[in-house]
Amino acid sequence: MAVEQRTVSPDEADIRLDRWFKRHFPQLPFGRLSKLMRTGQIRLDGKRVDGAERLEPGQIIRVPPLGDLDSPPPPRTLDPHEIKDLHQMVIHRDADVLVLNKPSGLAVQGGTGTSKHLDGMLDALKFDLDERPRLVHRLDRDTSGILVLARTALAATKLAAAFKARETEKIYWAVTARVPAPEEGSITLRLAKKGGPQGERVAVDDEEGQRAVTDYEVIDTAPPRAALVRLRPITGRTHQLRVHCAAIGCPILGDVKYGQADAIIHGVEFSRSLHLHARRLKIPHPRGGFLEVTAPVPPHMKKTFAYFGFSVPKGA
Repeated sequence: MAVEQRTVSPDEADIRLDRWFKRHFPQLPFGRLSKLMRTGQIRLDGKRVDGAERLEPGQIIRVPPLGDLDSPPPPRTLDPHEIKDLHQMVIHRDADVLVLNKPSGLAVQGGTGTSKHLDGMLDALKFDLDERPRLVHRLDRDTSGILVLARTALAATKLAAAFKARETEKIYWAVTARVPAPEEGSITLRLAKKGGPQGERVAVDDEEGQRAVTDYEVIDTAPPRAALVRLRPITGRTHQLRVHCAAIGCPILGDVKYGQADAIIHGVEFSRSLHLHARRLKIPHPRGGFLEVTAPVPPHMKKTFAYFGFSVPKGA
């Protein structure tokens, strides 16, 4: 077995190094991975790093000999119903780009305790091409809506660059517990990732956090219990919209991670389901011009809209 030098691909931008290994070598025990990093056998661009290091396209990962783990496991076999469900998620398809309307509850990538995830099923979305589509950004498992996939390596490079350079216009819809006041504005708070007994979470941190900005506008209200809110993230921090809404006292309905009991509205059927939806996206297309897509609202949010009598103005 020989040392490998692997290049970080565009669809792997900004993922943690330990999660990169989890994706490529899922059978590698965490303890052994940590030892390989600690002893310098795993390096990034020739430097010692820890598992929390975030990757950038083009970086070189030194992978030491891993014995029988060098051979990746066979791809997960999908049944016809899963393939049909994946195809029904497609809301845009051309030679370079696929856009899915991801359902709430489907993880984009694997992790501890996550055996079913979109990244493990992308072979079913090749359609007429030989290449496997590539992820160029992510959504939380419980966030629904627009997810962009690149169908070629060139498209992946250009789309990933557009997301990184914030050349996209992203609109989310959320149902919040309570009504934001004022009903239109901008939230600017510094956010930092924190470890804890219940896993990684994001918190407001004025000293060590990264600047995060969200514009918001209330579309409709059911005062004082709830509001339908249009959210536009100017920056793209992890869990930004969820933390920002909770910080102004209006957590997203169902977001008990950040809103605790305040994120539950008794009487609402799907009160414990996250009500956050990536509704609209405008992004430079790899071949020029712009791609604009809108994702239909998921069933649990439609039922909540009906419960509160929310109406949506045209173009919201």
